[in-house]
Order: sequence, then C-alpha cells, then structure tokens
Amino acid sequence: MIGLLGSVHCIGMCGGIVSALSIAPGTRKVFPVALAGGSGIAAPTAVHADVMHVIAYNAGRIGSYAMAGAVAGGIAQGVRGLSVMPSLQLGTYWLANLMLIALGLYLMDAWHGLTRLEAAGRFVWRRVQPLTARLLPMDNSRKALALGALWGWLPCGMVYSVLLTAMLSGSALDGALVMAAFGLGTLPMVASMGMLGMRLQGWLRRRRVRVASGLVILAFGIAGLARAGSGFTADWLEEVCVSPLSSHASDRTEQ
Repeated sequence: MIGLLGSVHCIGMCGGIVSALSIAPGTRKVFPVALAGGSGIAAPTAVHADVMHVIAYNAGRIGSYAMAGAVAGGIAQGVRGLSVMPSLQLGTYWLANLMLIALGLYLMDAWHGLTRLEAAGRFVWRRVQPLTARLLPMDNSRKALALGALWGWLPCGMVYSVLLTAMLSGSALDGALVMAAFGLGTLPMVASMGMLGMRLQGWLRRRRVRVASGLVILAFGIAGLARAGSGFTADWLEEVCVSPLSSHASDRTEQ
C-alpha cells in the first residue's frame, strides 16, 4: 500500500528517466502516439521493445530495493542476540512510523523534512551516478536493467522509511521480501509513466491526488504509533502494522 500510494512521489524521482524509455531509439513515442489516437501506430516489434525496456528497468530497480532490504534485515538479524535488541527494535519501530508520518506530510506538501534526509544520502549517489553515463542511450533491455538497478540507490526518503520496516523484519530474507513488496507496489505507477509519459505525470501532480495518498500513509504511521504507545496490544493493528520481533518473542514466552 505504501509503495502504491507513495509512488506519486516517484514522478519527480524516476518520472523523467522512465518517460525517456518511451523515446529511446527504435521505440519513439510508441504508447503516447497510440493513446492520443494518432494515425501512426507503431509496429508490434517496436511496442514489444518498449514494453521490455520498461520491464527491465523496473526489474533492476526492484532488485536493488530487495538487496537493500536484505542488508537492513541482515543487520538486525546479526545483532538479535544482544541484550539491547528489544530496546533497539522498539526505538526503530517508533522511528519507522514517524518516517511514515513524515512521508505522508511530504506527499501532502505540508512538510518537507524528508528532503534533508535525501540530501544526506547523496554522497552515495555521487559515487553511483557516473556509472549511468555508460548506459546511455538506453537502446536495449540490458542497459535498462542496469540503469534501473543503479537508480534503485537514488536517495529517496520514501525508500528510507520502508527500509526501517525491513529492518524490523529481523532477517535478510524477510527484509528483502518487505522491500520487494514495496517495489512491486510502486510498479503500476512507474511502469505506467514509462508507457504514458507526461500524460500520467500531469494527473499525478494534482494536489488532491497527492493529499489523498499522503493521508492514507499518514494514517499508517499514526496507527503504528498508537500501537507502540499501547504496548503493541491492539490485535486489529496486526493487519496494517509490522510488529517488532520483541513483541512476537514476548507472545511466545507467554504461551
């Protein structure tokens, strides 16, 4: 849900590069021409190439998210035996939900504190970005796959907020699954941008769309904080909140 609703943020972070797939050599304006009712419908081979480029780009991007989730979950798994782990998990749980609240406010244009966090992550991107020049122009699926994998490390507050949730999963595998689920949530929006280009971006920039998406993500964060404040006892919140491992451990101890 966070990936799907938060992906309205992707129009600024990934919209330009994904839309560029629609004008790559050999696939020039395939989908925009067809959807605009133009007389020059592209050949099936060009359409197939365009779709494959978009799929490859997103496969690389989601793969990078899963890799980051595996690292985050693996860190928690590695320190699980430490005596400070329950307190660390609880603190991370509070922070993860505060990040969701910040993301919701950011999408609503009510507060832009996440941009500072994104700025802090740019030192990684400065080392990755030069590699993208070697992948241009994106005229085949291999380049699109590699560029998507690199783009997955672009500083993004939305990704950082979900990475904290991946860390709460407590294992490298579960962390990878959390981030893969997040990436799949962003897939409909990002893939559609690659196929529809600027037409979809104009709709996503509408304030009511961003406010509605932000409110839902804000509600997730508030629900998580409510659960943290009540000692993780609200069973209905299990449906929308990831539980720290410490709460599960205490449940098993009581049983």
